[in-house]
Order: sequence, then C-alpha cells, then structure tokens
Amino acid sequence: MPFAVRAGGVRGRSPRSRPPERGPDAALPRGARPPPRALVSFIPRPPPPPASPPPQVKQYTLTLPAAKRGCHLVTRYIKEVAGAGIKRCTAGTAHVFIQHTSASLTLNENADPDVRVDMETFLNLAVPEGRAAPWVHTDEGDDDMPAHCKASLLGASVTVPVTRGALALGTWQGVWLCEHRDRGTPRSLVVTLTGEFDAGG
Repeated sequence: MPFAVRAGGVRGRSPRSRPPERGPDAALPRGARPPPRALVSFIPRPPPPPASPPPQVKQYTLTLPAAKRGCHLVTRYIKEVAGAGIKRCTAGTAHVFIQHTSASLTLNENADPDVRVDMETFLNLAVPEGRAAPWVHTDEGDDDMPAHCKASLLGASVTVPVTRGALALGTWQGVWLCEHRDRGTPRSLVVTLTGEFDAGG
C-alpha cells in the first residue's frame, strides 16, 4: 500500500526526531564544557621605514666667452660656477643646457685636441654648406642653416652623474661646447644639480 505524503512526515511512520541546532551562542546543557575556541594571535605591524628626504635642486647660470667655430672643452667652466654645489652633492646628477640653436653640447675626448679637430671635420662633411647647399633659411649667411642642423645632431644638453662631491666623468670624458657659426657669440648655459646634499649644502 503506498504511503500518502503529508506535511510533517509520512503516514504510518513517525518522523525521526533531530536534536535542535545550536548556534555558537546557544546555552549549553548543565555541566557541559564549551568547545575550545580558536586562538587568534595579534602580531603588531612593524613601523614603516623612515621616508627618504626629497631630492634637492640647485641651479646655476654661466656665460661662456665667444669662441671660434669648432669644438671646445668647457668642463672647467662648469666646475668653476657650480663647484660649490657639486662638492656638497653626495649623489645626484648635473644637467647642463645651452640656451641657443646654433651651438650644441656633447660629451667626448678630453685629452687629445685632435679629436675636436676631427669632429669639426666630420660635422662639415655631414652637413653641406655654401651656395650649392639646398637650404632655404640663409638669413644670416651660408653658415646659418648648417649651424641649426649641427646643433640638432649633437643636442642642447648633457647629463653627468655626481658622486661623492665630484662629476663622475670617465677618465677621458669632458664636456664640449660645439660652436657652429663662423663668428661665435657668448653662449649661455644653465646647470641644474639634483640629488642629495650634505648638511652644509
């Protein structure tokens, strides 16, 4: 005979009794011991490391005397003007920028002057000059547009690391001013030191 299903169980059978569910906060029977609780250990976070001081910035300007066309070593002029800041810089950079479009800066040989002569020869061979050259901008003479081209080839700035109070140049490295006009004029430079300085800096 099939059993008729109804709420609360099945006819002919008594529903199996189940113990009431207990939540974690339900009252325990008298004499019962509570289950062990998980032990949570709180480990204090270590304090954050001290923040590094922000880098300091010092800036200098200098004007180089007019120079003849060609490449000229100017490292000593930079040291003379920015030397006090360089000596107090423990780690950083020196950025040297020229404020002109017909002269440039580069890093190269500091010992043999023949290298500077050969560099001028290379630039003159790389950039044509004279009436036969294809330039349109010749307002200031045949050397006008070639000077702009050479300035863009070499660039308007150099960056040199500063380490323990000195420019970290290689043994044979120096900063060059490359004058690309036949009649050079005084050239203005901006030297920016960025880095960490000692207490007296």
